[in-house]
Amino acid sequence: MASRFGYVIALVAALAAPVAHAQGTSPEPAGVWQTQAGDAHVKISKCGGGICGVVVSLREPIDPMTGKPQVDNKNPNPSLATRPIIGLPLFSGMHPVAAGKWQGQIYNADDGGTYASSVTVTGESTLRVEGCVGALCGGETWTRVGR
Repeated sequence: MASRFGYVIALVAALAAPVAHAQGTSPEPAGVWQTQAGDAHVKISKCGGGICGVVVSLREPIDPMTGKPQVDNKNPNPSLATRPIIGLPLFSGMHPVAAGKWQGQIYNADDGGTYASSVTVTGESTLRVEGCVGALCGGETWTRVGR
């Protein structure tokens, strides 16, 4: 099955260095971000001393095979496999580790796995989302939607 989300974080790359604004304040990721492939928007907000990310829209919200909204059908937990992708939490409670950088775990709906991850603000309108599966790492750059 073709990837249905640009936020597929099956392999994640080396962690990027955080970037501080010229004013010396810590950059914040709060807002809506478009995945690198442009097929999903993720809302990041502060939560519990860290950050959380939830899918808020999809380029293709309807599954062409079923004619119904996309669901988390790769989730190994049968009770979660029917939950809608829109509204799906990708990460929660990522904790700050440096200015503009958070670490925790991210959920990948394309394979139902959860992986070690980091989120780093790399500019006013760019965010690096990375994760690792064992020693294999990779990631992608998300772009801020609106301002």
